[in-house]
Amino acid sequence: MRLGIFGGSFDPVHNGHLALARACQEQAALDEVWFTPTAIQPLKHDGPHATDVQRVEMLHLAIESDPSEPGRPRPRSSWRVCTLEIDRGGYSYTVDTLRQIHVELPGAELFFMIGADAMRDIPRWKEPDEIFRLATPLLVRRAGEPEPNIAIIASLCSATYQPRLVEMRAIDASSSEIRRRVAAGEPIDDFVPAPVAEYIALHALYR
Repeated sequence: MRLGIFGGSFDPVHNGHLALARACQEQAALDEVWFTPTAIQPLKHDGPHATDVQRVEMLHLAIESDPSEPGRPRPRSSWRVCTLEIDRGGYSYTVDTLRQIHVELPGAELFFMIGADAMRDIPRWKEPDEIFRLATPLLVRRAGEPEPNIAIIASLCSATYQPRLVEMRAIDASSSEIRRRVAAGEPIDDFVPAPVAEYIALHALYR
């Protein structure tokens, strides 16, 4: 199985996250994508605004409501929510998650999704060379962004797991902007799936 791991706070999950997952699945021929919400991100001083349960529930709603793009069908069962990091608690380190998945699914070929804008933080990650020994990095560049310097990450990778560049269309969405809009009473319908917007309103999140 070719398995893509997509980590993040998902606070909340938005249309940009879903577009990134679609692009990686299509261009890297992934059998499954696991959305893996963090417990606490080591490089972020503030924890998630929504609870762990709420973030997981919003991910399920987003995945279940996400339509396939015309001409690009996606099996509904190929996207899943992985709660390994939330279940483990504390700081969430990617290397620990990949090691655990390798133990539980020794036959799976792992891919790790990284936004090109996150490359600058890679030297600060825990055991980055081990991360890229365990999983092939998929570097995602949004349309309009400059070409990332793949050599930075390639030097950390083995010959077997060299990074791959994934192109995706530009989507103007970020979790921080969505939280700001909710707090300001502005609409978010263009930024998140409808069930997620309804969930945020129902539970009065981000106000």
